[in-house]
Amino acid sequence: MINEENAGKGAVNAVPVAKSPFTHASTSAQAAAAIGAIPPVLTEFNCPLCNKLYYSIGDLTKHYEECHPGSVVPRIVVLHINGKDCEVLVEPHWTLKRTLQFRLGLTGAKHMCDRGVCGSCTVIIDGRPVLSCTTLTVECEGKSITTVEGIAADPKWKPLIDAYCRWDAMQCGYCTPGFVVSAKALLDRNPHPTEEEIKEALSGNICICGTYPRHAQAIMEAALKMSAEG
Repeated sequence: MINEENAGKGAVNAVPVAKSPFTHASTSAQAAAAIGAIPPVLTEFNCPLCNKLYYSIGDLTKHYEECHPGSVVPRIVVLHINGKDCEVLVEPHWTLKRTLQFRLGLTGAKHMCDRGVCGSCTVIIDGRPVLSCTTLTVECEGKSITTVEGIAADPKWKPLIDAYCRWDAMQCGYCTPGFVVSAKALLDRNPHPTEEEIKEALSGNICICGTYPRHAQAIMEAALKMSAEG
């Protein structure tokens, strides 16, 4: 028990509180590392049906003709993600969410409803928030894609991340990347949103933990700080 006598000296048998290893600097570095790890050009081509490895798309196509006749051959798509061009081998029915997670190692767009109703997989495509679980990868060629990793790695958006932490605008945190991406898209087109405009912009994002009241405060605080910083 802490009393007046030992209050300034530390409680007897007090358990020390470990400092969290997760800081904005560390998470920003992790996000930048994940983006940097994406190879710009493919050098290996795995068959998604039997996992055999080939070193050219021509050899993979020949393998399909011989071993998987009638199956659709995967294709190479060039995506522009977080300011970086990269080749990715996908099947035509693959969603962008699946490609981000299982081909590029960008796991910020979360798998939740997989029906386009929760917002946890939100990314920004050509300035618009888009649900990656209902967007085909092959439709994204030639478009500019931003994920939550790109936001975390960009110092410009540190005030938004900081405000979310300061206002505890998350509990389990699973839906938070989708909210942050939607918030970034809003602030790009409207640097000084009202509370009602924020609520409308986030209306497609669902939080099972019920953190809704905190998001508007966090975004408005971030908007003020970003405006002050120029």
